[in-house]
Amino acid sequence: MSEIRATTISDADGTGPIALTKQSAAKVYASYDLKGNSAYAASLNNSSFTDVSTGKSRFTFTSSMSAVSYNVNANARYEINNDDPAQSQFCQPTQLAAGSVQVGTEDNAGAGNAEDSRYHTIAIHGDLA
Repeated sequence: MSEIRATTISDADGTGPIALTKQSAAKVYASYDLKGNSAYAASLNNSSFTDVSTGKSRFTFTSSMSAVSYNVNANARYEINNDDPAQSQFCQPTQLAAGSVQVGTEDNAGAGNAEDSRYHTIAIHGDLA
């Protein structure tokens, strides 16, 4: 079996890393907390994160998407007791733009109540501009 090991893969000119433009890798990723300190646990291609209001967060991308037809996968879980992330919440993108996305999170009771959680993730697939 063949194996390739590398720390950096350069562009065709050899001047920098390759751009993830026409590949199927996630172009934006974040793992974040809206309940407590409103902070990232990890992120990729995010220039800023804003806690808009209860259950709403906005991500501004470092590199914009080519169009607003990108795919957003957003997930959230809340704690039942003692920070046990056992229950899923309803989580969806509410405002898509080429350079940002807003995500809304609601309780899982179906009542449509906005709710914050410690355990949020977002992954975006599509083409960068």
